[in-house]
Amino acid sequence: MLLRTQPRLRESEVTDKSLWLDRRRFLALGAAAASAWPALAGAGPLPGLIRSPYRIDEAATPLKDVTHYNNFYEFGTDKSDPAQMAPSFFGAVPKPWMVTVSGECAKPGTVSYDDLIKPHKLEERIYRLRCVEAWSMVIPWVGVPLADVLKRFEPNSKAKYVEFTTLVDPERFPGQRRGTLDWPYVEGLRLDEAMHPLTLLAVGLYGEELLPQNGAPIRLVVPWKYGFKSIKSIVGIRFGETPARTTWMKSAPREYGFYANVNPQVDHPRWSQGKERRIGEFLKRDTLAFNGYADQVAGLYSGMDLAVNY
Repeated sequence: MLLRTQPRLRESEVTDKSLWLDRRRFLALGAAAASAWPALAGAGPLPGLIRSPYRIDEAATPLKDVTHYNNFYEFGTDKSDPAQMAPSFFGAVPKPWMVTVSGECAKPGTVSYDDLIKPHKLEERIYRLRCVEAWSMVIPWVGVPLADVLKRFEPNSKAKYVEFTTLVDPERFPGQRRGTLDWPYVEGLRLDEAMHPLTLLAVGLYGEELLPQNGAPIRLVVPWKYGFKSIKSIVGIRFGETPARTTWMKSAPREYGFYANVNPQVDHPRWSQGKERRIGEFLKRDTLAFNGYADQVAGLYSGMDLAVNY
């Protein structure tokens, strides 16, 4: 008989006690919490949607999958954690929600969620979302072009990059009680990427307000990049001369670069990026360069080595 004197799991793989207790708290809510989910999330229809020309003609991923299979480490590292944890901890999205805009601009200030959702300003766009783990979705996002927002603050000649920061609130985000990542979550774009008409500041999906697990109330969507670039629950935007040292670059620089353009020719160190599985489908499909948006964005990277600038 083989007797093990050492555990199979490393200490780093053991669930943190506080998160385990948080999960038990959620499960204790039972069916009552599940039935109250829409009310807790504060979701509702968004007014005045405009059908955007920036949309693909592909079948959308079912809403259940879009809202129950998520990466959002502020709620936990499993794909199911955000949908399980968000209703209990995030509850109704705190309002008014303000995003502070600062740095190299003539008119630093704030932009509010209420301002973004005014009627006749919101566009509905059907975009592909491709994640670095080789899975993808097609999502009807609702939002406003990020460029329309950034122009209000008049970035100056020193503004070459845009940095985004997520809310820090361990009471609402139980994952922030752990050292999984260096909080707050930070992401960044070059200014021309941020100003590209495909880049969306999203406030909803499927015609409804975002649910917490999808990045409520305001998130970024950059459809030609891997999903971790599309930062959620944004509270800060800063114009800068140099690129932000983003969260995943700090955590695993060999695996996650600043640009993160979808590139089937450049594999992740631990898996191929040449194929992807669309959520809801069994068979894999070929990954498209720039996630299928090469005609619109490839010119942004003319002359660049996209294997080096990954």
